[in-house]
Formats: sequence, C-alpha cells, structure tokens
Amino acid sequence: MTTRPPDPLQGSYDPRSVEARWYPIWEGSGAFRPEVNPDGEPFCIVIPPPNVTGVLHIGHALDHSIQDAIIRRKRMQGYATLWLPGTDHAGIATQMVVERELALEGLSRHSMGRKAFVEQVWQWKRQSGGTITAQMRALGDSCDWTRERFTLDEGLSAAVSEVFVRLHEKGLIYRGQRIINWSPGLMTAISDIEVEYREVDGRLVHITYPFADGDGEGITVATTRAETMLGDTGVAVHPGDDRYRHLVGRTVRLPLMGRDIPVVADEAVEPDFGTGAVKVTPAHDPLDFDISLRAGLVPVQVIGEDGRMTAAAGDFAGLDRFEARAQVVEALRPAGTSKASRSTAIRWATAPAAACPSSRSFPTNGSCGWRSWSARRWRWCRKTWPGSFPSVGNGTTSAGWRTSRTGASADSSGGVIGFRPGTAKPMAR
Repeated sequence: MTTRPPDPLQGSYDPRSVEARWYPIWEGSGAFRPEVNPDGEPFCIVIPPPNVTGVLHIGHALDHSIQDAIIRRKRMQGYATLWLPGTDHAGIATQMVVERELALEGLSRHSMGRKAFVEQVWQWKRQSGGTITAQMRALGDSCDWTRERFTLDEGLSAAVSEVFVRLHEKGLIYRGQRIINWSPGLMTAISDIEVEYREVDGRLVHITYPFADGDGEGITVATTRAETMLGDTGVAVHPGDDRYRHLVGRTVRLPLMGRDIPVVADEAVEPDFGTGAVKVTPAHDPLDFDISLRAGLVPVQVIGEDGRMTAAAGDFAGLDRFEARAQVVEALRPAGTSKASRSTAIRWATAPAAACPSSRSFPTNGSCGWRSWSARRWRWCRKTWPGSFPSVGNGTTSAGWRTSRTGASADSSGGVIGFRPGTAKPMAR
C-alpha cells in the first residue's frame, strides 16, 4: 500500500479559484438579499448604474469596493441591507452603437420607427449587457441580483413619468424655448457636460447694417458665423459705449433679407470684442437668446435640426450651414456690406443660470458642488429614442402646457424642459 503525497502548497494565494467557487454559493443562498435580516432596520444603496455600452474601469472598482464595504458592515450589524444593482441605457452612446450596426444592414432608426428601434436596443442590451454584471460579480459585489434593474425597464420609465408630472404639478419645472447643444448627426440634444470645447481659428467677417431711414452709414458688426445673420432680429451695443449710445432705438436694415431690426442696449455686450456692436440671433446663440428675452426680440430659426438652412433663410434655404456661410459672404460683397475679414481664435460657451438656494445636501459639504452644478446645468432636454418620454403638450394651464401620466392627453412636440430653481411660480413660455 502506497501513501499519496500531499499536494504542494502554492507559493501565493490565487483568488480566482477561491472566488469563482464561493461567489455563486453566496448568491444562490440569498446571502445578499435583505431578507436574511427580516427584522432589521432597512438600509439601501442604489448603485450608480454603469453605462451598458462600456466596461467597468478602475474608478468603478474603487467606488464599488467602498459601497460593498459599507453594505457588508451594515449586513453584519443586523440591518436589512439592499445593494440594488443595475445598468444605464446610456441613450446617446447606445443609439450610436446600434445605429452603426443597423447601417451595415442598410437600415436606419428613421426607416424602422421608434418602437422597432427601441426593441433593437433591447436585443443589443441582452447580447452585450452581461459584460458589466459579470465584472461586478468578479469584484465580489454583494448585490441583490434578484432585483437587478435596467433604466429602460417599464417600471422605471413609469417612475420617471410620475416624478416628472409631480414636479410640474408643484410648479418646479417649466417648458419653454431655450438654446441647447444640438447634434445634427444624432438628431438629439447634448447636455452641457457632454460637450467638449476647443478653440479654432475662424474668420471674423465684418458686415455693415445700413440705417433703415438712410440717414448715416449704419452699424458694422463682426461675426464668425455669417450664415446666422439671416436670422438676426436686432443689433446690440453696450449702454456705456459712447460710440453707439446715441444710436439705441434706431432701426437698421438686415442685408440680403430686407428686414428692419432695432438697435438695443444690453450690458452683456463686450465693447472691446470685434466692433463693439453685436448682431443678435436669438435662435442660434445662447447669449443672443438672453439678450432677446430682455429686449423683446422674436427668434427666427434659419438652421434646422438637420444642420441645413430653413425656409426662413430665403434664397439660402436647403444649403448646409457651412455652404451657406461661404455663399452669404460672397453675396454680401457686391452690395458693399461685407468688409475685410481676419482670423481670430473663438471658443463658444453657454451662459450660467441662477443657483438653487433652497436645496439641501447630505453630507452638507456637498452643497457647494450642487449649487455650482445647478447654476450651470439649468435646462434639461433629450431626444434620443432609447429613453423615457414624459408626455408634454399644449394645454390650457396657466403655463400654457400640460403633462400626462398616460400620454393620452398630451404630445411631446417642441420646447425644452427646464428646472426652475427656488420658486413655485409659473414661468412664462
């Protein structure tokens, strides 16, 4: 009879063999569910849902480790703990990925329709969404997987609509026309935090707007986007600028369009930039839009959602905005209203909004960050197809619009949904 020698001890601990065996046992036994402590005080953490389009990175590993440590300690202390797992549909990123796959088949979301496209997103999620949850299990996240959620789940979409309607009923949100970041390629709004700014060399074109009554030479403005002048509804100057103060209230004629527009005064104008006189295009510039609200100027949209000039652009309708830019400059030359141009570095940014003084943060040291964020990210808008669509439509309420939990009495056309900081009063559209 021979004795089998013992297996040699490994030189180092190999967590993969141990964790691969024990994690399924823990999960299968229900050890991560709050029911293991049925009489305990509830304690819950909703995991910040990772985007379903990607994979976990080192930041996720750190964040999940901290949350897991908190959850496991509370569980050992007898709390009925729930660490709720889930993934985010990541509207824009998901839409891009799925659209690329459809393009290989000669299809597009527009040819399919929204319902079929959303089903395609769900199919893609079922195929690729397991990568992240597998990583979370490999990290040892003690989540209750029986309650796993996806942000497009029917229940969550209903919750979004419910919260939306309640905010409207309390007067905390409004609908109105606002300047947003728009992607002609994706046909959706882009939030401020998703925009990457960069400086580019642009041509600063000088254009003279003659006075409507023919008395005097007119006012010269400078712009890097000549095509937007087709949508001008005013010219703004600084009220303290001695060069133009006496011209406020006069009317100039918009070249190429023949529209008479007023000269207004506004402190937002920078006297040292360009000529000190600013063409006001409310529909296509955030600063101009703010000026138009104060001066009572009506926006004229000359660039459509597809990046092409609209019928309001007159003879330039149908052109791509960049093609229109060059043609507008050329069209101005024979009339003598376009002067020499020069190169300049331009960086576009959006104007800030008021902070929310009534907000409360826990822990309290987060209040400064929240107020800074809410001051800069005051409006919300999204038109991606894989997403929640609260129903908004024209109505007879004091604000001129209505919301619906079921979608039966409202439509989703037009406007931007905004957060109204620190007030319950209706905001004019």
